[in-house]
Amino acid sequence: MQKNDIFQVEIKDIGVNGEGIGKYEEMTFFIKDAVVGDFIEAKVVKLKKNYGYARVEKVIKPSKDRVELKCDIAKQCGGCQIQQISYERQLKFKEDKVRNNLLRIGNFSEEEIDKVFEPIVGMENPFRYRNKAQYPVGTEKDGNIVIGFYAQRTHSIIPINNNDCKLGTKENAQILDLIKEYMQENSVKPYDESKKKGLVRHVLIRKGFETNQIMVCLIINGDKLPKEEKLIEKLKKVEGMTSISLNKNKENTNVILGKETVILWGEPYIKDYITLNDVKRDEQGKISFEKTDTKVGYQISAQSFFQVNPQQTEKLYSLALDYADLHGKESVWDLYCGIGTISLFLANKAQNVYGVEIVEQAIDDAKRNAKLNHIENANFFVGKAEEIISEFYQSNSKEKSNTIKAGETDNLVDSQMMTPDVIVVDPPRKGCDNLCLDTMLKMSPSKIVYVSCDSATLARDLRYLCDGGYQLKKVCPVDQFAQTVHVETVVGLQRVNY
Repeated sequence: MQKNDIFQVEIKDIGVNGEGIGKYEEMTFFIKDAVVGDFIEAKVVKLKKNYGYARVEKVIKPSKDRVELKCDIAKQCGGCQIQQISYERQLKFKEDKVRNNLLRIGNFSEEEIDKVFEPIVGMENPFRYRNKAQYPVGTEKDGNIVIGFYAQRTHSIIPINNNDCKLGTKENAQILDLIKEYMQENSVKPYDESKKKGLVRHVLIRKGFETNQIMVCLIINGDKLPKEEKLIEKLKKVEGMTSISLNKNKENTNVILGKETVILWGEPYIKDYITLNDVKRDEQGKISFEKTDTKVGYQISAQSFFQVNPQQTEKLYSLALDYADLHGKESVWDLYCGIGTISLFLANKAQNVYGVEIVEQAIDDAKRNAKLNHIENANFFVGKAEEIISEFYQSNSKEKSNTIKAGETDNLVDSQMMTPDVIVVDPPRKGCDNLCLDTMLKMSPSKIVYVSCDSATLARDLRYLCDGGYQLKKVCPVDQFAQTVHVETVVGLQRVNY
């Protein structure tokens, strides 16, 4: 076979990135946008020695799991890798992904996994769930301003225009139109990546789903917007508009946000709430959630990390709390705590919670959020999680110090911090640092709750923890990112012989 050859193939499997997998003339092909069960006509785009890549030219016989796309630009954008697959089949794909990583990377047996695995927690409506979106701004070939999403594996911008993203809120398209209108009327130039010139680089939009408060932040290659009052006048008419700001990023970088944010109008943050749920299980083990009267409020700034799917976040964190099994007397460490999202949930049930996060502004937000919720038993420290707990453990175990030295901290050490009852960890996609894992094992809490956005690094870290004296008690995937290949997972571990 050669590049651009056309062939017919039945799709027999699905890859980790959602691509269809089929065999033709003893060669395996990975085919974007194909669905298991499809019989298709495909075109070769790349060939390797024993496998190749192809794209769908025509669906001859569609799979029973193929559904019509809700977004006209889904194939170009690449943000929704599996929107063409029925939601029920998406959930099975994600369950299988977590299971397979536990088997292959974590080296757990099928029997071990079957004992602890809980059914995936899906969504009632798997669209319009994102409370945050970041849009690059650029110029089309004809010179017109374009705002949208990068095409898959490129920095070519797919314009939103009338094809608004079906994962984001309905207000996003309106806001982008107003910003584009302002830029055209006032000759404000988009940033050009190749020339390193121009002003407006990205637009960040956040929305509080419980409060309906909206934040707009323009990321600029400069210090000031021309005629910024014209932009403010347009945006503040949008229902729910609460915060309008500029973020200055003059660096030659792919990092979206710079270090300095300036408020143009309104508040420096928006508020939102997450409701604590009681986790229920029926006789078959199916999970349901019952809302309680406990709500936790958060102030969210432009640079805050906050889960993008608030409806599923309350289920995710309620599961984490359920796995922690707190009774009011426990001491808990929350590593990679962000703005205190999980910490404040835990503080409702624990005696003391200690959160660690490397981003200083996030810790400032966490402290404000604790005050906002009248929570006095949660304390927060700035620094790398692995360095904070390691230095704390070493200095205190040797009785050299009664204070944590790393980062910006308060003198809040008590005897419970040395031997926490529970450690909750929610690391970035790369998983936990070995130093962090080793220190967790030395601190030897009775329970560890691991929240992960990457089941491959999760499986690796779980193997390390289980080899160090822990065992799996519960594993539950949660669909935070419907229409994509990504899945969150909550895991409860218990110290052996505890």
